Amino acid sequence: MNTKNITDTEERKKLKRAARKKAPAKKKRAADVARGSMKTKVKKVVKGQRKR
Repeated sequence: MNTKNITDTEERKKLKRAARKKAPAKKKRAADVARGSMKTKVKKVVKGQRKR
């Protein structure tokens, strides 16, 4: 939902909430998909090095 042009924050909030309510419910994550599957993985780290 595009609420860029609405300056009144309360009005904007109302519209966003209404749109969220109207939107179809999101599907649950499949059981075989890990929660952090999209995270960048850290390979084996040499001692004394930072992880990120």
